[in-house]
Amino acid sequence: MTTPSSLSPQPASPAPDFAALWSRARRLHPIYLELAREFVIDAPAFAALDESVDAPDRETVEQAQLWLSGMDERIQVHQLRQFLQTSSPVDNDGLIAMLQHFLGRTAHTDSSRDKTDFLLVQYFSQLAPTELDDDGADLAYVAQGLEPVLGQVELKPPVWLNALDRVLESARHCRSLDELLHGGVLEQGRKAKSQAGDLFYLPIALVAFTRFGYLMRRAFFRLMLADLNNILDGLIALEEKGVETIDCRRAQFSAQEPIVRLRMICQSWKVMFPGGVFLGGNHCACWWICAPQWMVLWDVIRRLRVVSKRRKQLPLPRRAG
Repeated sequence: MTTPSSLSPQPASPAPDFAALWSRARRLHPIYLELAREFVIDAPAFAALDESVDAPDRETVEQAQLWLSGMDERIQVHQLRQFLQTSSPVDNDGLIAMLQHFLGRTAHTDSSRDKTDFLLVQYFSQLAPTELDDDGADLAYVAQGLEPVLGQVELKPPVWLNALDRVLESARHCRSLDELLHGGVLEQGRKAKSQAGDLFYLPIALVAFTRFGYLMRRAFFRLMLADLNNILDGLIALEEKGVETIDCRRAQFSAQEPIVRLRMICQSWKVMFPGGVFLGGNHCACWWICAPQWMVLWDVIRRLRVVSKRRKQLPLPRRAG
């Protein structure tokens, strides 16, 4: 039985276009330097790129490529993700340049694959309209959005890509963010990407994984918003029962955290969900940062409400005095 990784594609290796490589390197140079500054990475500028040389010789272009490769090794996937989803000044043209850079590499590593995957999803998410629903984000629509990067893609997905739809179906059945993150669904997606091997770089596979990543972001968004609304409802229910403070040390709050303050914090979190609409591009990093804290907070509130319901069925103890 054949597996995706046993069917490695054999792409052609055209002669390098040194003018295009240099133009792309000039576009990436300030982005990489800003990344290095933000994450305190020791990376001196490449002099020729810093001086904006217009027509360098072949050796200078090759040295610039080596400089970029060195930066790729230093920059971690999570740093690239945080940079592009928060303080990054990178526009769509910059994302295209980064994608062309990674897709043009002949040696593929897990890190370069994960960066390519993230960049494709980020690029498509920034382009996708807010009114786009899950059904509308089919392969044809995603392929059209990625044309500036991949060109026209033949929409004949191989059977092994069906695994992504099975993972998406599992994600749709998740009832909480905790279930999505810790119920094995994300691991199934990582496994599908890992097993693809070099076939990950087939154009149709890149389209399919971009669609998968985008729809998983949407599932993450929906579950986070639902959990946040549940937290607010739970806090209101506890307030109505006369509870004023709760022990929220597990959620990195105090042992006697006022419910009023927790509600204010939750309302501030809702700023990340303007109008309850999925915005895709630059909100995801904030979701990931807050998600662990409010998953624990929701668990604390849920347990308190269970205890409260049980106590309601018993005679309440009289307070002394």
